[in-house]
Amino acid sequence: MSDNILEIKDLVVHYETDDGCVNAVNGLSFSIGRKKTLGLVGETGAGKTTTALSILNLVPDPPGKIKSGSILLDGRDVLQMTDKELEEMRGNDVAMIFQDPMTALNPVMTVGDQIAESIELHQHVSSKEAFEKAKEMLKMVGIAESRAYDYPHQFSGGMRQRVVIAIALTCKPKLLLSDEPTTALDVTIQAQVLELMKELIRSQQMSMLLITHDLGVVAETCDDVAVMYAGKIVEIGTADEVFNHTLHPYTEGLFNSLPNLRERGEELIPIKGLMPDPMNLPEGCAFAPRCPYATEACEKTQPELTLMGGTHCVACLAYRDAQFSLRRNHNG
Repeated sequence: MSDNILEIKDLVVHYETDDGCVNAVNGLSFSIGRKKTLGLVGETGAGKTTTALSILNLVPDPPGKIKSGSILLDGRDVLQMTDKELEEMRGNDVAMIFQDPMTALNPVMTVGDQIAESIELHQHVSSKEAFEKAKEMLKMVGIAESRAYDYPHQFSGGMRQRVVIAIALTCKPKLLLSDEPTTALDVTIQAQVLELMKELIRSQQMSMLLITHDLGVVAETCDDVAVMYAGKIVEIGTADEVFNHTLHPYTEGLFNSLPNLRERGEELIPIKGLMPDPMNLPEGCAFAPRCPYATEACEKTQPELTLMGGTHCVACLAYRDAQFSLRRNHNG
């Protein structure tokens, strides 16, 4: 048995539109260990959600196309599964928590019925048994069993997100995909939901892919971190490696743009420019137009991920050629 629950190799996903081809994911490779949490970090448009949908083979087609690559879940390639195998896998082996709990829930069904529906579908039990188990799931996420008869609009944002988590965990999946699970919540509720997720992952012995742009959430929750830019991983390693031994200029820029409570007088240093148009990516390194260290070579050559020690990899020509060393300058 592999040490990894998930292995993605050279994944390429395009969206073919009337205006042209959107290069959403461009040769993506990473793995998630058993009982480990990986944080996938990047700006809006980096390809994070497309990556999660690819794992479930749910990229909308058309316009989306998984062009190449492999996604091994527990050793089985998701992209080679039949419709019946995919139906079994979704919910049972892999579950997803979506960004906005209000749109993820059916407004005309009670929350108990929505949780029970998933249990009935995957565990082949009677409606009555499924509803009883749904009550237990609500209790597990800190909601009174009596609320099973209520509708989504009767819950606060934080409680709706707990319901979504309960639905995702009904079949004890091996892997949980969590797409910006706390974005719609205020800071206090955010902390409660994250603490709940960490506790449930520990108790259920699951792995998790946590998609976020919030480095604080990653530091609090994840064992490993992958930084994504323009559809590619530019830096990956343990949380300690990425946070305390930052290598890539983009990761460095993310840290420099964070406020620091200890140095309140310090100015934030934003990353100049914008992410490139995914319909018209640069010939070389996608980050080169925004990078303060870019050379002529960076504009012509696409860097590959290079192992720098331990599990820490970076995609940057500076490390491959050892032409110069990046200064590490971030708050932490």
